[in-house]
Amino acid sequence: MARTREFDTEAAIDAAMEVFRNTGYGGTSVRDLAEAMEIGSGSLYAAFGNKEGLYLAALDLYRRRYALPFIEMLRSGGDARETVRSAFEAVIDEITRGPGQASCLIVGAAMERAHSDAQVAERLRTTTQLLELTLYEVITEAQGRGEMAADRSAADVAGFLVMTFQGLRVMGAINPDRAALTRAAEVALHCLG
Repeated sequence: MARTREFDTEAAIDAAMEVFRNTGYGGTSVRDLAEAMEIGSGSLYAAFGNKEGLYLAALDLYRRRYALPFIEMLRSGGDARETVRSAFEAVIDEITRGPGQASCLIVGAAMERAHSDAQVAERLRTTTQLLELTLYEVITEAQGRGEMAADRSAADVAGFLVMTFQGLRVMGAINPDRAALTRAAEVALHCLG
């Protein structure tokens, strides 16, 4: 007779997600994950198949918890330049929140796993494409209202902004200097015309 799962799956994935954010995929053992999730390694394997299955579940949770709300913030309407400025401020706040701040799981996965794991790469691609499409829509609407210069391709500007958001996260991991990150964001905002 099969045993029923005796742990909160969402809470377990959340704990694993934080471990992956802090130590990366390669730096995390199954033992580290089981301890953080407060389950046995047998339960981990039974629920997720293996470490990679748990990592994919953590990426999915990260997308729901952080990436999709960020995208919804961009869709909130209002002045497009101020919406993008608020998005930059949110990213900078996240980066500079304090010592021991966990890294962005999407950036970490891109650097560590996307080149060798097609499932990770696909998850990152769909999330990034959704962010870029959202920015494209925001910029196109703003250009149509005359709020932003229409002399640049909205698709090119959206791609540039996605790279800037992720670049801020990478550089912030190296040096979380709020003033430097803010200056970089201001340059990107200036590029909106």
